[in-house]
Amino acid sequence: MDNSIVLLLIGFGIGAIGTLIGAGGGFLLVPLLIFTHPALPPEIITAISIVIVACNAVSGSIAYARSGRIDFKAGILFAAYTIPGSILGVLATKYIPATAFSIAFGIILILLSVFLFFKKNNTDQAQETNSGKENLLTYQTLTDKNNIVYTYAYNKYIGIAVSIAVGFLSPLLGIGGGIIHVPAMVHWLNFPVHIATATSHFILAVMATVSVVVHAVKGNYSDPYIFHMIFWLSIGVIAGAQLGAFLSHKMKTSAIVKALAFCLGLVGLRLLAGVL
Repeated sequence: MDNSIVLLLIGFGIGAIGTLIGAGGGFLLVPLLIFTHPALPPEIITAISIVIVACNAVSGSIAYARSGRIDFKAGILFAAYTIPGSILGVLATKYIPATAFSIAFGIILILLSVFLFFKKNNTDQAQETNSGKENLLTYQTLTDKNNIVYTYAYNKYIGIAVSIAVGFLSPLLGIGGGIIHVPAMVHWLNFPVHIATATSHFILAVMATVSVVVHAVKGNYSDPYIFHMIFWLSIGVIAGAQLGAFLSHKMKTSAIVKALAFCLGLVGLRLLAGVL
């Protein structure tokens, strides 16, 4: 895996898949690093992964911004609340026992995967699931570059709570936060799937960049071998993210949700396999 071309191709695939579902790609890279580099400590594995997540998210966000599908009002607000948690998540990688947490989180992800996979998807239209709480809702209308109009309403306080949790969990596991943010934005906040995917990617770009800075301050990127891996993976990820954003316009909403459900299940199984 240490060959430059191999790293480039792996990064390209991770970038394309991660951007397509708004999940960053860490859920693929972390188990791959565990399998191919078992001598690397968890802190370094998550440090490498979060750089790739950041590159993927920044590149994908640029593409999504061109498409007009990022809700910047919600994205900036939610991203701001991920920052404190992302700093704490990086600092906690050495000190929090992972076994019980990984089991619980893995089970939750698998259950969420099953729920999303079999749930009928009617989220392209805003849903009135907050009847009687209209005063807590933020209403939004976006028109993308294809002149598709998205009208929806969300409870920003639920979004803030989710963002704080995601900010902590993402760098702790090195898998990005889109696997939690996207289904939460779709099913709890009633964002249309395409808007949720794009906005989640923007939030992830901010959150992952902060995590990278903290890892850098701790000296986790000082090894030339680690830098070599990051460099070639990053180039592949940046290119692949553009393909993922392009494909997101071509795929049906239900296909994106099922792809996300499948990836959630993979992450859950990976977490359980690592501790059982």
